[in-house]
Formats: sequence, structure tokens, C-alpha cells
Amino acid sequence: MSVPEEPAEIAWAGKWIVAKRQGKWEFVSRARGLQAAVIVAIDDADHVLLVEQYRVPLGKRCLELPAGLIGDEHDGDTVTEAARRELEEETGYSCERVEELGFFHSSPGMVSEGFTLVRAHGLTRIGAGGGVAGEDITVHRVPRKAIAAFVADKRSEGVAIDVKLLLLLADSLLAS
Repeated sequence: MSVPEEPAEIAWAGKWIVAKRQGKWEFVSRARGLQAAVIVAIDDADHVLLVEQYRVPLGKRCLELPAGLIGDEHDGDTVTEAARRELEEETGYSCERVEELGFFHSSPGMVSEGFTLVRAHGLTRIGAGGGVAGEDITVHRVPRKAIAAFVADKRSEGVAIDVKLLLLLADSLLAS
């Protein structure tokens, strides 16, 4: 496909998202240019921290990597600051260091939003996690060797699985 010549038009705008039209394409973007930080947190015992929370667009709970928006409530927020804050809020763990792994798009045919994937190093449990008021996040600490079985169990319970978990499932899915 060639690049559309006409500019994108805003069909609808809310506080967090903007629906746009450009030629025959319809897509959604984050309002105010917001982006997200997605955190891969693996502790010294080789356990991965995952979160499970209700997602309105899916109408059910979803198993995910911890994540959060950058700059949604904190002016001048950086990827590292947002990742540290969201890791603590959602999982109850702090980290010594945040390593940026790259910028990615999860559904580029429909959403312009991108996210920076980070790895949290030197984890220490400092609280229960669970998110801020109204988030109702369940924290899971899963042995990395058991991720595929854990995800399969969650799927059989009717829990949605975020595409970013493919990072942890790649070996089991591609084994011949």
C-alpha cells in the first residue's frame, strides 16, 4: 500500500484515545501522544512477574506483563520513571535498574500506539501490589519454566492473554 495523500481526520476524541480516519483507513491513537512502558520483570529465582486485571474492551480479565502510561499524570515522565512506578504499583516490587529493550507496536493495523519494552533488574518485594484504587490487579509470580502451562491454565479459565506474553512463550510455541 502506498502512503495516503490526505491527512488524518479526527472522528472522535476522548481523554485517553482519539479515533481517526485517513482515506479508507480507520484507526485509534493515544491522546496527547502518550506512550506506554511494558516491563519484563524476572527475579533472581527465575520467576516472572505477571499481572491479571479486568479489561473493559475485552469484557474479561487479561493476563499481562506489568505496564503503564508515560506522562499521563506526571509531566516530564521518562520511560524509566514510569516503569519503576508502574512496577511498584502493580506488582509491589521495586527494581535496582531498568534496561530499555526497544520500541514496539502491538497492533499496527488498528492502533498507532507504541510501547517501550523494558527489563527490570534487581527486584525487591516492597509491598502487595495490586495497583491503585479501582484497578483490582492480581499479581502472579510464575517460574519461567512453567509459563506455558500457567498461560494455558489461565486461558482455560477464560482469561484473555495479552500478545506481549509471546515474548515469554516463544520457545514453547516454536519447539518442533
